[in-house]
Order: sequence, then structure tokens, then C-alpha cells
Amino acid sequence: MSKLSKRMAKANESLDLNKAYTLDEAVDTLKLFPTAKFDETIEVYAHLGVDPRQTTQMVRGTVALPHGSGKQVVVLVFTENPEEALAAGAEFAGLDDLIEKVLGGWMDFDVAIATPGAMKEVRKVARVLGPRGMMPNPKAGTVGEDIAKIVNEVKAGRVEFKMDKTANVAVVVGKRSFSKEQILENAQTAIDSLAKSRPDTFKGGAFLKSLTISSTMSPGVKIDVKALQLN
Repeated sequence: MSKLSKRMAKANESLDLNKAYTLDEAVDTLKLFPTAKFDETIEVYAHLGVDPRQTTQMVRGTVALPHGSGKQVVVLVFTENPEEALAAGAEFAGLDDLIEKVLGGWMDFDVAIATPGAMKEVRKVARVLGPRGMMPNPKAGTVGEDIAKIVNEVKAGRVEFKMDKTANVAVVVGKRSFSKEQILENAQTAIDSLAKSRPDTFKGGAFLKSLTISSTMSPGVKIDVKALQLN
């Protein structure tokens, strides 16, 4: 048996698929799994108790991870003042020229930000960016006058989350190369943010129905929601 197979077998032995672990235990278990040849992304997955058919129960937001996401974020800013955005650290900034590039299929960026004044023109790319969850949106914190602040927050590790049509939501909380403490603190912060995103229209029942944490190449480790210390 190869070294990788032995490590995977050991990791699988330590994972009880029917057990819900404390967050601390879940991160410990995740750390036991063999690493891939690349630095895997770690995400927390939540299944919510809301009705995804109700627009008033849509869950979307952002969270500033204390240790960042571990990803080098490429930022595009739709703005009438590209110099300001570029000076703040954005890789791309402009308006009509960038809109034409995006409509032409160019997508070499991770986050799109816009000034309120640019949004009238930016709506032209809604059919391209919308399905990818990348359309600038005030609720997601990607539309605002203080472009430098938004760019800095995104670069520092602010990540966005959005519920899908089946009431599931995923939040990036770091990389496999992170220490246990970094993953733990990022995950707790993300879960706290998810808990606070509960819609006012949601009444009764559990909002966070289930939680798991996993890396790109690992199985999901169930988290005991009841054992969490939610702020």
C-alpha cells in the first residue's frame, strides 16, 4: 500500500460519517486527511432552514476573515475614476472599455466592484456576471463611493457568500496550509456571520440546519451545530 493510501486509510478511520463533531474536532479531523499537490481551499457548507423560493428569505452577505482567505484576489473596478481604484490596489479599473471586454467573454478577475454612478452602465453585463454571482451589489458590499476601502477589504480577506436554489451556502475559510488556529478562527467567524444573516421573515425552526467543513479533495466533516458558540 502506498504512503498516500495508508494516510487516507488512517484518515478515513478517524472519520465517523454519522457523527457531528465540535468545530475544534472537525478541524482536527480535516487536518488528518492527506494533502493534494496544490494548496487546497477549505470551505464551510451550510444547509439553511429557509424557503429558497421566497425572495424575502434570500441569504447573502460578506465576512471579513481574521486570517484572510489565502487567495490572491484579482479585483476589477467599474468606475469613472480608474486612477483612484488602481492606486488602491485594483488590478483593473475603467468603465466602457471593461464592459466591452466582459461582454466579449473576458473574465480574468475574481471580484467586481462598482461605484454607484457606474451602475447604470454596469447593468449591461448583468447577464454575464449575475449567473456567476459576481455582479456588483450593495448588499454584498461591492458597490460604494469609497472604492479604496472596498478594494482594501476585499484584498485583506473579505469573502462573499450567497445561498443557492436549494438553500445551501458555501463560505471559503482558508487554505490547507493554514494552521489549525487560523482555520478555526476563520471558520468560527464565517459561521457567526452566517447565523447573523438570518432573514427577519424567517420564523420558527432551525436556521442553520446542518454544517460541514471540507477541503477541495477531502470528504466533508459534519459540525455539531448545537455545540457551537454563536455570537
